[in-house]
Amino acid sequence: MTRSTGVRARRRRVLAVVLLALAVVAPSYAVLAPPASAAAGWSLRDPFSRETVRPGAVDASPYDIDHVYEVQYRLKRVGLFGATPNGRYGAATTAAVKRFQQRNGLAVTGTVNAGTWRPLITQSVRGRGAVPRGCTTAGWHACYDRSWHQVNLYHDGTLLNSWLVRSGAASTPTRTGTFRVYYRDIDHVSSRFDDAPMPYSQFFSGGQALHGSRLMMDPYVGHSHGCVNFWTEDAQQLWNLTSTKTLWVHVYGRWS
Repeated sequence: MTRSTGVRARRRRVLAVVLLALAVVAPSYAVLAPPASAAAGWSLRDPFSRETVRPGAVDASPYDIDHVYEVQYRLKRVGLFGATPNGRYGAATTAAVKRFQQRNGLAVTGTVNAGTWRPLITQSVRGRGAVPRGCTTAGWHACYDRSWHQVNLYHDGTLLNSWLVRSGAASTPTRTGTFRVYYRDIDHVSSRFDDAPMPYSQFFSGGQALHGSRLMMDPYVGHSHGCVNFWTEDAQQLWNLTSTKTLWVHVYGRWS
């Protein structure tokens, strides 16, 4: 046997051992379930996406939001939920979700998953005719309609998402106009208001920012000191989409 032949033989034996090892360990990987988002074929970076919300869910506190208030408000906007939103996913909410799913030709499950969130959000966006022209130009634009308590995100003229929010009180209103985000801080703490946490802050006008709120439960109850308050999960979603981009902020509409 020549030296080169011996080398090739040793390589074949090593390769055989490696393949055998892979064959032995492969089944252990096969039983691992993929992440829920991957299995469903979507992620929170997709347009009009939210976490899956099921009957029995509760928006328990500003630190524990399951987006039940949002489901209820959006169902109310499309005429399918007559009760006052309370953050509890009970029988009335389940029935309204099923009616919405039936109306849209979806699987009637009573659960708001990715396939239900997309039409629910798009159909419940309000004030489309009042959106400033600048919102639909090239680039990234967060467009806050004060009258509808909603921020729409546009990229190059395409609407990508819409979130329910609240903003400044009558004495400290969120300033109207067009601004550019000039400073960001993922873990910002207010030095002016009792060290209040302001996660995922994107500042656009003086001390006013888009940020997650540790106080907001119902976006139609209470106000900020001028900032635009998101549920923290939504502020994180906006951050993940825009924190590395030039983001324009448009504030318009009557105070509410």
